[in-house]
Amino acid sequence: MEETSGKISAVLVGCGGMANAWLNAADELPDLDITALVDVDIDKAVQLREKYALSSAKTASSLGEILTSVKPDAVFDCTVPEAHADVTLEALNNGCHVLGEKPMADSLDKAQKMMQTAQANNRIYAVIKNRRYTNPIIKYRDTVTSSPIGDITTVNADFFMGPRFGGFRAVMDHVLLRDMAIHSFDQARFISGKDPVSVYCHEWNPKGSWFKHGASAVAIFEMTDDVVFTYRGSWCAQGLPTAWECEWRTIGTDGTATWDGKDDIRCQSVTRTEDGEISLQDHAPAEPSPLSHTGHAGLIREFTDCVKHGGTPQTDCTNNIKSFAMVEAAVKSAETGEKVPVEIPATTTA
Repeated sequence: MEETSGKISAVLVGCGGMANAWLNAADELPDLDITALVDVDIDKAVQLREKYALSSAKTASSLGEILTSVKPDAVFDCTVPEAHADVTLEALNNGCHVLGEKPMADSLDKAQKMMQTAQANNRIYAVIKNRRYTNPIIKYRDTVTSSPIGDITTVNADFFMGPRFGGFRAVMDHVLLRDMAIHSFDQARFISGKDPVSVYCHEWNPKGSWFKHGASAVAIFEMTDDVVFTYRGSWCAQGLPTAWECEWRTIGTDGTATWDGKDDIRCQSVTRTEDGEISLQDHAPAEPSPLSHTGHAGLIREFTDCVKHGGTPQTDCTNNIKSFAMVEAAVKSAETGEKVPVEIPATTTA
């Protein structure tokens, strides 16, 4: 892939509420130029153009219409999950790099096709996983991997919130697993450095739920190196909410590290004296260098840097498809009531 000079031009597709996070982030990145806005409801595209003072940006109701006139370097896909495959494939096959909202698609087969199309066209296709781009999670990961807790044996995540979104989430099947849990599953991989092997998942819609289906779930994943990752979550948990980033407990052979999902990171390890006495020792968390950009801005900056200079974003499709496969396997387990393998598609083009 050749290096690109000057600004990166990008078309944003899907001008709903999520697009605001992308455009706010774009304001932080001087090397990025939003050249067009696309939505099936063109009025939404026009409204966003005015809101963000993008006077030179074109608007259209279809991506194809824009691709023939603007010739962007990249496409930002902020559409609903069911549209991700069509938007991404059209962009990749027209020579564009793609950064898309999660999940990759509405099926693992489509996600595999998108990944293989990116590889065949030598284009970058990455997925928004903004929770990797925060200082606290990097601090926690470095604490887990460099502290005296020993080899990781268990990773636990709790997610309990009570949001009332309305819209497509209110009526979708497996709403917690498909729309939210992928963030937590991806965080578990990021924190532990382990990949999924199998999962048993129990899913239910609790009494009083304002979602149609699957607002609560518990999942037990077997990961590589015999690590077990457990997830407990609900979108119908009113009162005493966790952070959106979950509450975490990582247990090692010699200690434990916890993170409240915000700024509180704690670590203790076991020490043994010569005469066999055991005590607990507190350890300060790691202190990595702070990120220059966080959240969406950090992820989009890394993506545009890779487009300009080469390289692979950490949320490239070949990495993210593992987290997506965790979701699909959890859904299958919930539907069948059985433990199932996590099937990760091959990352090379056939």
